[in-house]
Amino acid sequence: MQAPRLVATDVDGTLLGDDERVSPRAGAVIGRLVAAGIGFVLVTGRPPRWIPPVVQQLGVARLAVCANGAVLYDAVADEVLSARTLPPETLADLAEAATSALPGCGLAVERVGLGAFDDAAAQFVAEPDYQHAWPNPDNTSVPRAELLARPAVKMLIRAPDMTSDAMVAALQPLVGDAVDLTFSHPRGLVEVSPAGVTKATGLAEVAERLGVAAPDVIAFGDMPNDLEMLRWAGHGVAMGNAHPALIDVADEVTAANVDDGLALVLERWF
Repeated sequence: MQAPRLVATDVDGTLLGDDERVSPRAGAVIGRLVAAGIGFVLVTGRPPRWIPPVVQQLGVARLAVCANGAVLYDAVADEVLSARTLPPETLADLAEAATSALPGCGLAVERVGLGAFDDAAAQFVAEPDYQHAWPNPDNTSVPRAELLARPAVKMLIRAPDMTSDAMVAALQPLVGDAVDLTFSHPRGLVEVSPAGVTKATGLAEVAERLGVAAPDVIAFGDMPNDLEMLRWAGHGVAMGNAHPALIDVADEVTAANVDDGLALVLERWF
């Protein structure tokens, strides 16, 4: 591959180490490529409100594709530029399918405001018995009916005693192509987006804004929610710690996130 014109990277398990920090080596090469006029975008399952701590570490990032492609966020202006949502009727159908396929599962949804810190309404809403996959101080507990009452950019389905792969296998026959199922956590968490919305569609929107074609994009990822993005980009790179599904589709496998796998690839050009 020639030097890319746009670099896209997942955040957790890819850009960040296990300590949730950007390594000095990764930060340095990203700084050099941005200084050279190359586009750089974060593409993540995270909501906008979890983006500023990453941007602050880099000092050069601005755009972030959030919620697995459903939201485009400008972290400098704290502005949601676009959002695609699941309507209440689709959320209700998903809840019914999840209850049927995964008895006892818990539900939560991510909503979006005008910016990451829009306090007009709770952005993360979960059922009272929902078991978080990671610490989440943003949680607002509500009855299921209230959880399903407003559009959401993502539904989260939690079954801690299962693998995420097994959950997708159980849910897929019931939902078909009505929504997009994926996951970024291997132990009992499925993330549901509107039909046709993936990290690839979010990245394609950024590339179009910047006037960059897919062959000139390099993308890095580690989990199944990165699959479509790695397939879409001209050069898809799986981390050494990646889920086997990514290893199968990647153009290249680099070192693990904790071993500066992202920097090892980018240092060829920058």
